[in-house]
Amino acid sequence: MTNLLQVFLLGVIEGITEFLPISSTGHLLVAEKLGLGMRSEMFNIVIQAGAILAVVLIYRTRLWNLCVGFSRAENRDYALKLMTAFFITGELGLVAKKLGFELPDTVGPIAWALIIGGLWMLVAEWLAARKPPQSEITWKVAVVVGLAQVVAGIFPGTSRSAATIFAAMLTGTSDRAAATEFAFLVGIPTMFAASGYELAKQMKDGAAPENWGDLGLAFVVSTITAFIAVKWLLKYIQTHQFTVFAVYRLVAGVLLLLLVDWQ
Repeated sequence: MTNLLQVFLLGVIEGITEFLPISSTGHLLVAEKLGLGMRSEMFNIVIQAGAILAVVLIYRTRLWNLCVGFSRAENRDYALKLMTAFFITGELGLVAKKLGFELPDTVGPIAWALIIGGLWMLVAEWLAARKPPQSEITWKVAVVVGLAQVVAGIFPGTSRSAATIFAAMLTGTSDRAAATEFAFLVGIPTMFAASGYELAKQMKDGAAPENWGDLGLAFVVSTITAFIAVKWLLKYIQTHQFTVFAVYRLVAGVLLLLLVDWQ
């Protein structure tokens, strides 16, 4: 397999899995084990940035309205809740980083995170189905979503999107579309900040020379793929539950446990 094809496939994998609730970390690790090659942290930062850009493009009108319409009470309330969730994630995330509180990116922990997350998704859907439709994002939801992002950062394989969407659904926002929108919007500053932090760290430590052609291709592929994947997901959840993703996580987790010697 040529290097360009490997780069292309890694961009596709990142774009598909970053915002679907199935764990991008787990899929990239498996891809590396299957022969797509170990890539630098810089490479991983670039493809993640591409996925974030795709979500910015999708929600560009919503983001613009929140900015220019900040004086309106409803926009101000929503924006402040986004900032609260981001602030909680940022502060606690830095504390966790300094304490070194993070599981390794190895198959075993990721497999268990996939399984536990799949079960959690099934429970959240079951509970949400028994509640009256609620699309409001409360302050409680904002706080819990912020905490969920910290958990996702500590436990690779959890999936940031899954953790935040279902944290919102379990704490009051039973409407899947509303929970997903808030989770994705709060993910924009969170993931940009995380990528910026890692990039600054790489530059400070003296990152190895990169192939800019590979980085450019991976970025473009990740952006386009994520755009398509997120657009599809937003349409899909209008008439479907997240059950298919939960089942996928359970199956994938069990299969990975059978291959735990990959560690």
